[in-house]
Amino acid sequence: MTGDRAIRSILIVGGGTAGWMTAAALAHALPRGCAITLIESEEIGTVGVGEATIPPIRLFNETLGIDEADFLRATKGSFKLGIEFVGWGDLGHRYFHPFGTYGKPFDMLPVHQHWLAARAAGSNVPLDDLSMAWGAAKRGGFAPPQADPRSIGSTFDYAYHFDAGLYAAYLRRYAETRGVARVEGKVSDVARDGESGDVASVMLADGRRVEADLFIDCSGFRGLLIEGALTTGYQDWTHWLPCDRAVAAPCARIAATTPYTRSTAREAGWQWRIPLQHRTGNGYVYCSRFLSDDEAAATLMANLDGEALADPRQLRFVTGRRNLFWNRNVIAIGLSSGFMEPLESTSIHLIQAGIAKLLALFPTRSLDPLVRDEYNRIAIGEFERIRDFIILHYKLTRRQDSELWRYCAAMPIPDSLAERIAHFRRDGRLVTRDLDLFGAASWTAVHIGQFNLPQGRDPLADYLANPDVSRAFVDKLAAAIARAAETMPPHDAHLARLLQ
Repeated sequence: MTGDRAIRSILIVGGGTAGWMTAAALAHALPRGCAITLIESEEIGTVGVGEATIPPIRLFNETLGIDEADFLRATKGSFKLGIEFVGWGDLGHRYFHPFGTYGKPFDMLPVHQHWLAARAAGSNVPLDDLSMAWGAAKRGGFAPPQADPRSIGSTFDYAYHFDAGLYAAYLRRYAETRGVARVEGKVSDVARDGESGDVASVMLADGRRVEADLFIDCSGFRGLLIEGALTTGYQDWTHWLPCDRAVAAPCARIAATTPYTRSTAREAGWQWRIPLQHRTGNGYVYCSRFLSDDEAAATLMANLDGEALADPRQLRFVTGRRNLFWNRNVIAIGLSSGFMEPLESTSIHLIQAGIAKLLALFPTRSLDPLVRDEYNRIAIGEFERIRDFIILHYKLTRRQDSELWRYCAAMPIPDSLAERIAHFRRDGRLVTRDLDLFGAASWTAVHIGQFNLPQGRDPLADYLANPDVSRAFVDKLAAAIARAAETMPPHDAHLARLLQ
């Protein structure tokens, strides 16, 4: 773009994963004509709980031309095939949220409809066994999906576990090589234009002033620009997602890598387990109304796989979002835009989604309100649909053993989610919304995994299949998945060959 319309300077306030993902993507997309600067202070720590991801992260890395082996080597990463949920539907019960699909549709019906029919006919095949991702995960295996769409080995997807701090450092090297200027310093003040109200510059503690046309707020929960300067406002969702604190601690690796994240429901929340090459990440997300910080830390430290490698670290948050993600000439990306508790590993994805929208709706210096409004419309919809999917896990619980779970089972929920639960409960039908991040397999996994079993079946099933046909199909699919999974190498063997 030429002339006065072009954005000539962008200032990113804050580093960490959000700041350096944004800087790297902008440096790749804007190779000339725009000065990109990032301000961060080594004195200010980052949250750094986003070590588990979902499959779209692969597209982000591929778009930047990042080699998978190089990335995994630098970030101490491992492969992730989904999330195992323990104790969510009921005490002692577990299920798997797979990346990919449940087999392949048969006779125009989704696989879970055949599974329901087979179950009614006496089949005891678990729904999990109809997922290639779980077939590999439960055996500790991993290999990339096959390219041939006719193969059952093509029906799964994968993401990564990695050290978020190492990922930020990796992207910093990427961005600085491509011209991003890093400024060390703490922001002490923000100046706004007296006429337009836009942010004009930031002042650093040492007296330096940095100006820009467009500002990206990656300052974390503080929201130095989006909230501190522009007072955008925040929507609090803790009445639906009551967990408001977390305590985290790494521990030593003591066993072969499990190629999936584990989420174990506890008395007042849930515990994550994320295996990396060099350690295992652990944390307890909990509700402070029902559990003290000391009790949470003690519970976490008593449930580690290996020796603790650091003291437990506390984190406080309020699940929700800013009223606007883009306000005037400031775009909030990462925790400055809102917080979604990490149950479904969406933190890093929401950074990626913010960057994608920025590039798709990249502004001119006029900062057209039409463009800004479209960005906010899409971002709000994305946040709210992810919110509903996470609430689903809490609402669909049978647990009555503690105050948190009794509260969640009884709490009112958004109408948008209540409709989806009702549709599935009636006939197993999945109602889709625009730009749903989580697709049919994800919603099916949680509905069935947490006992929202349909009272009937899709009316189309009456015309296409009978229970005996469905049972034969389910048995055949489960056997094919088991055979394919047995051919996969152990995760650690595949990773070692890749890194060599």
